[in-house]
Amino acid sequence: MKENENLLEAFRDYLEDEKKVSANTLESYMRDMNSFRSFWETDHPDSSLTQADEAAIERYVAFLKEHGKSNATVIRGIASMRNFYQYLMRRELCSHNPARTIKAEREDKKLPEILTNAEIDQLLLSPDIATPKGCRDKAMLELLYATGIRVSELINLQVDDVNLQLGMLNCHSDRSQRFIPIYAEAVGALSDYLYRVRPLIVSDRSNQNLFVNLNGKQLTRQGFWKIIKYYAERTGIKKDITPHTLRHSFAAHLFENGAQLKDIKDMLGHADISSTQVYAQLAKSKYRDVYNRYHPRAHSS
Repeated sequence: MKENENLLEAFRDYLEDEKKVSANTLESYMRDMNSFRSFWETDHPDSSLTQADEAAIERYVAFLKEHGKSNATVIRGIASMRNFYQYLMRRELCSHNPARTIKAEREDKKLPEILTNAEIDQLLLSPDIATPKGCRDKAMLELLYATGIRVSELINLQVDDVNLQLGMLNCHSDRSQRFIPIYAEAVGALSDYLYRVRPLIVSDRSNQNLFVNLNGKQLTRQGFWKIIKYYAERTGIKKDITPHTLRHSFAAHLFENGAQLKDIKDMLGHADISSTQVYAQLAKSKYRDVYNRYHPRAHSS
C-alpha cells in the first residue's frame, strides 16, 4: 500500500535527519518495520499502519516467535514499533501507541504450555460438524494437531497439498519442503470438509486455497486466531490456548511417546535442533513434577 510506503519513508527521514541514528540502527529499524508492514498488509492489504492496534502487535510478536526469531530480535522489533508509533503520534497521525504496553518474554522464559490428551480431545470435539463452519474448523484443528504445522503454513495450503489416499501433507515454501503423515481421524475430517462443505463455500473454481472463510476467500492469520480463541473459550480449558499451542502439543506428545528429536525437528521444519530441544526439557519438567507429587520419599526431610 502506497500510504504505508510513504509513512516508512518519512520515518526513515526522521531517524536519519532528526534523531541522527547510526547507519546500523537505521537499517535495523527499517528492517523491523518493513517486516511488520508485510505482516500487516497480508491480512489488511488496503489498510494503513496507523490503524494497527495492540492485538495486531501481539499477533505479530507471536508470528516472530512462531518462526523461531530470537528473543533479542523480538525485543528489538517491539522497540522499533514503539518508536515508529511514537513518531506517528508526534505528527498527529494516530492517537495512541499500540506497541507501548507490549512486552517480550525474558530470556529465562517459561517452557511452552501444552494441552493434555484429554484437553486435545475436548478441543477437537468442540466444533459442530453439522454446520459448514464447524466442519471446516474441525478439519483445521485436526490437521494442526496431526502435523504440527505453523498457522502461516496452514492458511497457505492448497487443495493439492493434501493427499487423502496416502494420508500425507506436502508442506512447502520457497525455501523448504516437508512431507508429514496425517492420522486417520484427521484424514476423515479433511475429506468431509473437502467433498461436502468446501464446494458450498467456494464458487470460484480457480480458487485452490485449501481453507477459506465463509465468503470463499483465503483465510487469514487474524481469522484463524479468532477461531481458536472461540473454541478455547467454548471448551472452558483453563490454559492460554493460542494457534501455536497445537504445534507445541503435537511435538511434546510425539516426544513423550518415544519419537526422536531429529524426526520431530524435521516434521516441525526447524532449521536447528536446538529449537526442538525445548520439548525434551518440557518432558523432563513434567516427569519431575510427577516424581515430586507421587514418590513416597520425594517430600521426606
